[in-house]
Amino acid sequence: MGIEVFKQRRLVIATKHKKEEVIAPILEQAIGVNCFVPHAFDTDQLGTFSGEVERKLNPLETARKKCELAMDETGSDLAIASEGSFGQHPTILLAPADDEIVLLKDRKYKFEFIGRKISTDTNFGGEEIGNVEEGLNFASDQGFPEHAMILRNAQNDNSVIYKNITDKSLLTQKMNELFEAFGTAWIETDMRAMYNPKRMEVIAQATDDLIKNINNCCPVCDAPGFQVDEVEAGLPCSLCSLPTQSTLAFKYKCASCKHEQRKLYPNGKKNEEPMYCNFCNP
Repeated sequence: MGIEVFKQRRLVIATKHKKEEVIAPILEQAIGVNCFVPHAFDTDQLGTFSGEVERKLNPLETARKKCELAMDETGSDLAIASEGSFGQHPTILLAPADDEIVLLKDRKYKFEFIGRKISTDTNFGGEEIGNVEEGLNFASDQGFPEHAMILRNAQNDNSVIYKNITDKSLLTQKMNELFEAFGTAWIETDMRAMYNPKRMEVIAQATDDLIKNINNCCPVCDAPGFQVDEVEAGLPCSLCSLPTQSTLAFKYKCASCKHEQRKLYPNGKKNEEPMYCNFCNP
């Protein structure tokens, strides 16, 4: 079976934010699909980064829903979607992070494949400003104009909001309008993929991870996507030998024949440093 099951099949990319620019070349080169984007497909119905529409599903379920809607709309039996989340890095203290999930869903063979990348290379953020100079300084620090800005009357307030700003004169004009009306304004980075090159790069990295998972075929039935189903903690401390919370093993499972396999020391480490041990460093 292997990845030949994808050759020359049409794959719909469920996006309205130009993610096909980084996803399509990787997929077409790696698994031989023919990618397309549905006309006027509205992913904003499932939530927006700027807060006008609340995302009610978690990132994985949102990506899955995008795939299902795109397949229903186009008749394709193969779809891919991505979904990102921004916040504190799960393991690096006080570091902001972009967590991107890419999901490929295959209705014909009932496959589902996932790729993921968590990156600290993000400009996610915002701040209150009281004059044009403060706003321009913030924008410049975040990579403007290549990275677009959003302006609001106040943080988390959608009463007055200006998006898609990639021009200095327009940014200045809208800041002055907000200062005149409200005294202060809120400026933030636009995190939609087509306005945020940093995020586009992380989506590409998540797609690379997806391809790696697809290419890992089951040793029993040769179905693509012999993926990690469970992460097992318990890597022993190098000093006291007690189990730590670091990864000891990955458990792989085939979505097709259900074969399972446990692989020890997936990162090549057989012991953990005592500083990460709850006994040696409580």
